[in-house]
Amino acid sequence: MKERYVYLKDRTAIPLYPINTLIVGSGAAGLSCAEYMFRFLEERGTANPRDHVAIATNFLGGGTSNNSGSDKQTYYRLNAVGGTADCPLDFAKTLSAGGCMHGDLALIEGENSTRCFYHLVENGVPFPHTAYGSFVGYKTDHDPRRRATSAGPWTSRFMYQKALVEIQRYGIKIFQHFELISVLTDRLGPEKKVIGAVFVDRSRRDEPHHGLVVIHCQNLVVATGGPGDMYEISVYPPGQMGSHGCLFEAGAVAQNLTESQFGLASVDPRWNVSGTYQQVIPRYFSTRPDGTDPQEFLNPYFPSMRSMATNIFLKGYQWPFDPDKLTGYRSSVVDILVYNEVFYKGRRVFMDFRENPRAGSGLREFSPDDLEPEARNYLVNSGALQDTPIRRLLKMNPLSIDLYTERGRDLFKEPLEVCVCSQHNNGGFKVGPWWESTIQNLFIIGELAGTHGVKRPGGSALNSGQVGALRAAEYIVFYCFADLPDERQFCDSAKDRIQATFDRVERWLHQGESATLGLQEAKREIRHRMTEHGSQIRRPDGVRQAVSDATQLRKRIAQEGLRLHEKKDFLKAWQIYEMALTSEAYLTAMDAMIARGGGSRGSHLITDEKRGIKPHPMLGDEWNFLPENEELRGEVLEVAWDEDAGRFVTSVTPVRPIPEEEYWFENTWEAYRSGRIYEEFE
Repeated sequence: MKERYVYLKDRTAIPLYPINTLIVGSGAAGLSCAEYMFRFLEERGTANPRDHVAIATNFLGGGTSNNSGSDKQTYYRLNAVGGTADCPLDFAKTLSAGGCMHGDLALIEGENSTRCFYHLVENGVPFPHTAYGSFVGYKTDHDPRRRATSAGPWTSRFMYQKALVEIQRYGIKIFQHFELISVLTDRLGPEKKVIGAVFVDRSRRDEPHHGLVVIHCQNLVVATGGPGDMYEISVYPPGQMGSHGCLFEAGAVAQNLTESQFGLASVDPRWNVSGTYQQVIPRYFSTRPDGTDPQEFLNPYFPSMRSMATNIFLKGYQWPFDPDKLTGYRSSVVDILVYNEVFYKGRRVFMDFRENPRAGSGLREFSPDDLEPEARNYLVNSGALQDTPIRRLLKMNPLSIDLYTERGRDLFKEPLEVCVCSQHNNGGFKVGPWWESTIQNLFIIGELAGTHGVKRPGGSALNSGQVGALRAAEYIVFYCFADLPDERQFCDSAKDRIQATFDRVERWLHQGESATLGLQEAKREIRHRMTEHGSQIRRPDGVRQAVSDATQLRKRIAQEGLRLHEKKDFLKAWQIYEMALTSEAYLTAMDAMIARGGGSRGSHLITDEKRGIKPHPMLGDEWNFLPENEELRGEVLEVAWDEDAGRFVTSVTPVRPIPEEEYWFENTWEAYRSGRIYEEFE
């Protein structure tokens, strides 16, 4: 691809690349979108499809799809096994049952679920099937139909790897070491339209243009994932942050930022411990920071070994922390007690697969025969009544043991340190039925898209990412595919914004010589604040103060800059500023939801010592929590950056219902052939 240039006021030459459609991000969603685009362009009869689409990525293989367990080992799809009754409408009702999810998006994810699943199968993702070809499922959290399936702990890695093989076979260009820092837009009447993007090419930061590169495009698809690095305790890969800051600054609107998921995960390596890790019922214990004074800290909080062991088992598919599963000695009490040991008592918590839960504090010895029927029957059906958790795990899921062995952890010889971690963001940027954002020709897919509601079945994120990839690619190719505007016209429209981006880099460099606030100091402050006030336990006064503190930090960084150790650290300063901006957006949304009386929902508690419900009789009043206000399930909280006011603003919009209309075949055929299906939502 030939390199052209944009010339700034001082004649600095910024490399310029033209491409019709640019996909930013190289995870399972981004690569799938590129696959679909290539195939649709071929179907459309476009000559040399590879010349019309490209991928830009910070690090190929560096995101959550290739590196994270989290929600990425389960794929939730329409159940199409034997005599099982299921349909897209029921699927949509399950997805949106927790509220705050638009019904048309839920239906689209249901209608396209099998199409996307079988695309993965044909790509070679090894989902297991029977001798009859049935892809049998299992039950996961918030799932009534056993719709989940898995290719093992590396499901999303398989998705990434198999898609990458196709991308390479198609010859699609991949720009590596490209960090997105600015989205370029132009006015189209009262609306904004994307016209390109500015990146930092990490390999060229020492050059006079500081590595800045401009890509002129007709369509921009962003698939850079969730903001995991914004939390101290996170199961995301280190450095995973998404592109929230530059999307906010471009004018994109976000929604449901209050709704993240938090769950138990190992600390080193970072990996969620859901599914069979819990269903084999390991021993939990805590220690002092130096590893001494081991205690069976769960025992005093359960009335019997039967109750405690069954609820440890249930964490397998009731995995994310859930306020609805607290009272009555239910499974999320485990999360609360782990959180209490780590954050309030300053202790460390471990899961030990070598031992069953120990007796003590009035609890008798563990026995599989003493489990509740749901847990007992599951282990019987799985042939997993061995005498220790590690042997049960070896029977049910040996790959889960291998995963830790590959990372230097031998579950046969040592316990696993765990904590309650940030693991998935249900909120993100607002998109329509074709995954186009509030900015024309800007499409947002994967975890960066805010398509989920408050609660969703485990594994549905992978389906959502694949459906979003399909929808964006189809809409781009068959409806808004057009030639790039003249290069001179683009430069006239974008030059001021490109100049401003370059000037900002120069300012970071100048301020970096004398700034008093260091890079790591600012990052630690953001992450500590988000973990303390923006994770699973949210105390109203603390959240309100956190918004003010986040705003002050963001302003300070903007005005004073951050101290740089070397010139190329300007990119770290840019990233930390965007992290500060993003954290302010999230906390603003949380404060607004608390003010609306949202209560405890999804995967977080809103505490209230005086009016709240006590989650457990042995916990103090500081743990009392407000129940969910179910009336708010019918609305979606939106957040946008007000550039003129220099702050975030929130608003609410009603949830769109699930469409239940019936279609006549001949009319549908005509609408499809004429292309009117792409105009239905306008």
